[in-house]
Amino acid sequence: MNCGNDSRKRANASSKCGGIFDVEGRRSAFAALQERAAAPDFWHDQNRAREVIAQTNALRALLEPYDEMARRFSDAELFLAMAAEEKEDRAREEAAREAAQALDRAEALRKDLELRTLLGGKLDPNNAYLNLHAGAGGTESCDWADMLLRMYTRYLERKGFEHHILDVQPGDEAGIKSATIHVVAPYAYGFLKAERGVHRLVRISPFDSNKRRHTSFAALDVSAELNDDIEVEIAEKDLRIDTYRAGGAGGQHVNKTDSAVRIVHLPTGIVVACQAERSQHSNRDKAMKMLRARLYELQLDRQRKDAEQFYGEKGEIAWGRQIRSYVLQPYTMVKDHRTEVEVGNAAAVLDGDLDVFIDAYLHRFGAAT
Repeated sequence: MNCGNDSRKRANASSKCGGIFDVEGRRSAFAALQERAAAPDFWHDQNRAREVIAQTNALRALLEPYDEMARRFSDAELFLAMAAEEKEDRAREEAAREAAQALDRAEALRKDLELRTLLGGKLDPNNAYLNLHAGAGGTESCDWADMLLRMYTRYLERKGFEHHILDVQPGDEAGIKSATIHVVAPYAYGFLKAERGVHRLVRISPFDSNKRRHTSFAALDVSAELNDDIEVEIAEKDLRIDTYRAGGAGGQHVNKTDSAVRIVHLPTGIVVACQAERSQHSNRDKAMKMLRARLYELQLDRQRKDAEQFYGEKGEIAWGRQIRSYVLQPYTMVKDHRTEVEVGNAAAVLDGDLDVFIDAYLHRFGAAT
């Protein structure tokens, strides 16, 4: 059976992943970290304890998918053996189909693990904050930022990443001026850092009565949620803290009190906001965590001498700074200008199918970013 032979070749090739992945070494490290966590004096040094827990979680995020991948390969081999023994064509085809499905799932897990092995940066295993900002252009750019917000939430849903929208500032007529998403998932920052930059849209404007083609820009900032062992000094005198009434459906508690919090870091001009919680205190805590993450990301940019790589010397979100172009008229194509990857199905990309772009970015740049 050709299907069976092809499946066996794929299974044999993919099963070599264990050696490349060094699973036994990672299991040993994981066991050693668990043993340390079980020690009676583990929490005496809280900073060190948190570091051990972070390392344990990072290894678990690699080992658990590996074990599931191994189970899927084992299932595929079992179904292939059943197919070889079946005498009836219908039963044989059904077993071969089950083998192919198990193998497809195992292959998807293998590719995901391969990507995670490229994520060796210190912050790559961490949760992430996504900050979307509409560029110049009024309603057009606000609508584009809203489209990007949907694209990224769809991507996060596809990946099974837990996420929460912390703040949304609506546009004057349509769309959004800005939005912040908190992504809680192993290696969230490692994957999503590939999306950091200016995104350009070309389309026939739905807001132009003359149906002219317009170009719009929006920017995505990505920063890692920091562990407590990373210190970022923030002086109280450098902050302006405002409270305001949170948005959302009418009649809710959050709309009856000034529970939303906006913090401006005066020396850098960085603005963070949170209206996700009913408590002003909780929103302030979340906003401060975001501010720490943004300031640390800025510090890393300066260390890399790369603070202007996305926005130009004046910080503009405009021509010449885009990482990716989304063309809907006069043809459809999405092109990443860093990796030269092109996709003709723009609708699928805008529905969250971003893996091809992120995969190419990570294979090219890996932990260097």
